[in-house]
Amino acid sequence: MEFSKDYTVKDEHIDVQGIMDGLYYPFYMEWCRHDFIREVLGFDLEEQAHKGVFMVLSQYTIKYLRSLKKGDQFTVTCTLYGDKAGQPRLHFKQTIIMNGKVMTSAVFTGTCIPAAGGRPYLPEAISSLIAEAPKLEFEGIK
Repeated sequence: MEFSKDYTVKDEHIDVQGIMDGLYYPFYMEWCRHDFIREVLGFDLEEQAHKGVFMVLSQYTIKYLRSLKKGDQFTVTCTLYGDKAGQPRLHFKQTIIMNGKVMTSAVFTGTCIPAAGGRPYLPEAISSLIAEAPKLEFEGIK
């Protein structure tokens, strides 16, 4: 199940070299991922936080292939994967694509934790969706 959103590079994200600062690529991916989590998984991060359920990242890897420039229009994709080892983790493969070329690729891994502290887990509603998702074979990017 692939999800995507379109964006335009914001002027304030451009560095002195005239390209988008590497810091901002994960932000665009986060915006897309959060929309995916809300719109597709039905998990509203703010609402769940008020209920004491925090969805957090545990790691990510990112590979920069090409630079974006001021005003570039691009698409961010997000695809959900379950955990091969059966751990309570969500894996999101994401790419930034412009003109049919992958500019950046990444894998973000997350889980849920109780706000009061405790062990990682996935709420039942998410666990049932993960059960049907493909399993991530490689925890990184190729």
